Amino acid sequence: MTKAIIFDFGRVISAQKPLSLFRRYERQLGLAPGTINPIMFGSEAWQEVLVGRITSDEYWGRIGPLLGLHTPEAIAAFRRQYHADEAVNDGVLDIIRRLHGRWKLAVLSNAPPGLADWLADWEILDFFDVVVCSGDEGLVKPDPAIFRLALERLGAAPQEAVFIDDTLGHVQAARDLGLHGILFTTAQALAVELDDLLAAEGR
Repeated sequence: MTKAIIFDFGRVISAQKPLSLFRRYERQLGLAPGTINPIMFGSEAWQEVLVGRITSDEYWGRIGPLLGLHTPEAIAAFRRQYHADEAVNDGVLDIIRRLHGRWKLAVLSNAPPGLADWLADWEILDFFDVVVCSGDEGLVKPDPAIFRLALERLGAAPQEAVFIDDTLGHVQAARDLGLHGILFTTAQALAVELDDLLAAEGR
């Protein structure tokens, strides 16, 4: 019987940014098409901030010059712009609202330190019983330890939890531990799969 439902954050709770937006960033920064994401998320700095070895400020300080931003003011301005363009996935938020109060809900995300503050800024933190952020814990998916940590804080056994993520390797890691893993594609597909699962349990 399902006791807890665990959501990834990036590209699940937060909406996927359109490709056109990244192309606009690249034109703005004078970067070649298709290079901004490898620079930002393929870097050693990104791996370090994901486990909390450096702060978000230190991450942006390192990545800024690689983006062609050579002053603190330029880095801060682009950082504000980049984050202002982030948005909640309204379809997933509707699902979370329907589940809230009936099941324990959690966020389990590979993200820089302070994800709970982001959720609070979006006024959705109160929907979640537990937030497990890699940058705060020093663990990243697909390490089984970070899944076990989330389960421990939820007070749920693996077979009592559903895990939703857009990365197949993370979903498979959850399934290997005994959780019910759902690969996220769209909010509509997620709603159907969750409804089918919970209806089969008579919930």
